[in-house]
Amino acid sequence: MLAKRIIPCLDIKNGRTVKGINFKHLKDAGDPIQLAYWYTKQGADELIFLDITATNEKRKTLISLVKDISRHINIPFTVGGGVREEKDVELLLNAGADKISINTAAFKNPNLLENLSKRFGSQCVVLAIDTKYEGDGWWVYLNGGRISTHTKALDWAKEGISRGAGEILLTSMNHDGTKNGFALDITRKISENIFTPVIASGGAGKLEDFYKIFEKGKADAALAASIFHYREIKIPKLKCYLNQLYIPVRTTIVENMNI
Repeated sequence: MLAKRIIPCLDIKNGRTVKGINFKHLKDAGDPIQLAYWYTKQGADELIFLDITATNEKRKTLISLVKDISRHINIPFTVGGGVREEKDVELLLNAGADKISINTAAFKNPNLLENLSKRFGSQCVVLAIDTKYEGDGWWVYLNGGRISTHTKALDWAKEGISRGAGEILLTSMNHDGTKNGFALDITRKISENIFTPVIASGGAGKLEDFYKIFEKGKADAALAASIFHYREIKIPKLKCYLNQLYIPVRTTIVENMNI
């Protein structure tokens, strides 16, 4: 069985790491470069950087900050926010990103996923899906959760994978920042219906939440922000906990660390 991944996320606004609840009420969470370096030392498996206002502000991702962060880490680095065309991806990869996360632009122009996967490889393309449970299902939202659609998350995940995305970053807007646990049902549904990895995002608050999203939600990776930023949970302790419950995680990096 492949090792499950633990992924901290840097939500960036105006060059600072921020975190909110249900995509609202953003608060400063620290310097992104310092946090990125800390996570590398902590044994994080990957790092995700999301410029959360780039799309809504109709601008490009903060390239200079991506460069600065990439110089301080030695783990896979995914960058998203404001990615709209092949040139954006080329610039981000040259700045130090290993993968790019694309959301709104892919939904509006699904052919972009095909073009990106053909040019850069599907392993480079992460389809980010922000979803919210309303009425009778989980619906896709765009522009940082500001715009609703009439498309269900599972349908869009299937189409996105068929068009070349190599991974799904699934964020539950209902659970985001609540620390009440991940969205197990929609994560499991998507994980069981596609053949590529699913990163679960939104709701991590305690150690047990990670166990549940891997065991019951069938996620391949779990993403969290505030509990890592504020050191409520340290990654070495989390990995030891999961290891004791027979969830396969990479622990070589952190075995000798003081947890």
